[in-house]
Amino acid sequence: MIQEIIVVEGKDDTVAIKRAVQAETIETGGSAINRAILDRIALAQQRRGVIVFTDPDHAGERIRKIISSKVPGCKHAFLPRELAEYRGDIGVENASPEAIRHALSQVKTEYTGAVSVLTVEDLVEAGMLVHPQAAARRLEVGKILGIGYCNGKQFHKRCTAFQISREEFEAAVELIDKRGS
Repeated sequence: MIQEIIVVEGKDDTVAIKRAVQAETIETGGSAINRAILDRIALAQQRRGVIVFTDPDHAGERIRKIISSKVPGCKHAFLPRELAEYRGDIGVENASPEAIRHALSQVKTEYTGAVSVLTVEDLVEAGMLVHPQAAARRLEVGKILGIGYCNGKQFHKRCTAFQISREEFEAAVELIDKRGS
């Protein structure tokens, strides 16, 4: 049983989580997350901890940001978009139990007030920004680091918030360079 309560978007996500692991969930009811839900998430964070596990799409990212801003110190699980897609629909509910378990095994804790180890120049040098393949490279490195896909600015913020070390980052970049990404 997972100690933390997993925050998901809807009922279908809860069903998918329960197929994969023993855990309790809080459903946000989609992107229109209200004060009562945020209060339940805050209480869950105080008592047991929270893992935010939203869909790898714009709405899921919006929910993740809202929760992070109102409930500091949450853990986050990220599912690659291609493992959450079925017939054009993107969501946690479409992921296999194995993909869900893998994402939960790579949970990252967000630290507020963290100081970045990586600079924007480091990201440019590694081809994560201002590079013809920057988006594809961020996608692959984000998968390896377990922080999901995002734009360049958000990628830097996630590396900082999840305290990704220079060594972790460089190892991930080296791995995608060896693969030829």
